[in-house]
Amino acid sequence: MSKGYVQCLLCPKQCVLGPEERGDCRVRINYQGDLVALTYGKPCTVHKDPVEKKPMFHFLPGTYAFSLATAGCNLHCKFCQNWEISQINPEDAKNMDLNPKAAVDYALKSGCRSIAYTYSDPIIFYEYTYDISVLARKAGLKNILVTAGFINEKPWRKLCEVTDGANIDLKAYSEDFYRRICNGQMEPVLNAIKVAVEMGVAVEITNLIVPTLNDDLEMIKRMAGWILENIGPEYPLHFSRFFPLYQLRGLPPTPSETLVRARETALGAGLDYVYIGNVEVEGAGNTYCPNCKKTLIERQGYQVSELGIINGACKFCGTQIKGVWG
Repeated sequence: MSKGYVQCLLCPKQCVLGPEERGDCRVRINYQGDLVALTYGKPCTVHKDPVEKKPMFHFLPGTYAFSLATAGCNLHCKFCQNWEISQINPEDAKNMDLNPKAAVDYALKSGCRSIAYTYSDPIIFYEYTYDISVLARKAGLKNILVTAGFINEKPWRKLCEVTDGANIDLKAYSEDFYRRICNGQMEPVLNAIKVAVEMGVAVEITNLIVPTLNDDLEMIKRMAGWILENIGPEYPLHFSRFFPLYQLRGLPPTPSETLVRARETALGAGLDYVYIGNVEVEGAGNTYCPNCKKTLIERQGYQVSELGIINGACKFCGTQIKGVWG
């Protein structure tokens, strides 16, 4: 490495930065030979959300997650639904001062059972996420990552050590899609999913279906097949509705019929729990026992109205249901 240059090893882009240069994520800077995250302790968004909003359907249902984010992202998806914070420089966001201890204190005072690192991507505010997560664990709170999973394996493993649940966004089962539409790669994401499962993280997967780009049912079938073969049928998959935002405003919202067909395809491939989000489709947000088919959790939006799980198992037939149930 030339004098004065540093290389960021956090994500697969592995940016090489000269003095005062920033990485592709806009957040990490070479400051006097050290990599510094400009957003540490400076979230631009803080909310108290139902955990179902993440979406995490098999993780303490009916509880709340203290949710925070900073500006920036290491992907540049043309369909980004949170582009107002993910695709800007941190100095252009309305940031607040919130150190890790204060974040944990706020979460406890608000009655939340968990802290979710979400909205943009916690990979980019990695050190901030990690430090909060360590304190949160000590305080009895769970940690949830809502992430695209575009990260190198070594830092990912370290973060998974203090993580309880993760919703990982699998953009499409297509390397070409990742390169053309997201400015990224698919293989590191697939590896992140496998590593998180290996390390005992409660993983759920989301696929935002964008009309004409990743709505091909054969692609969806291959994606479901990969999930089945590599981690198993018991990990929830969420199909989410696209709305025309950012650089794809010319496309229509995802038709409900497309989401229904995608769900049927994934269930037909052998997955146990497949959900539809961002639009109301009757029954598609409920959790059913994969054995006896009884309704275990009934959802209306983010409201949980029925829980048929006792000690992690179906109360009707005793089948174990994958998740964190409290």
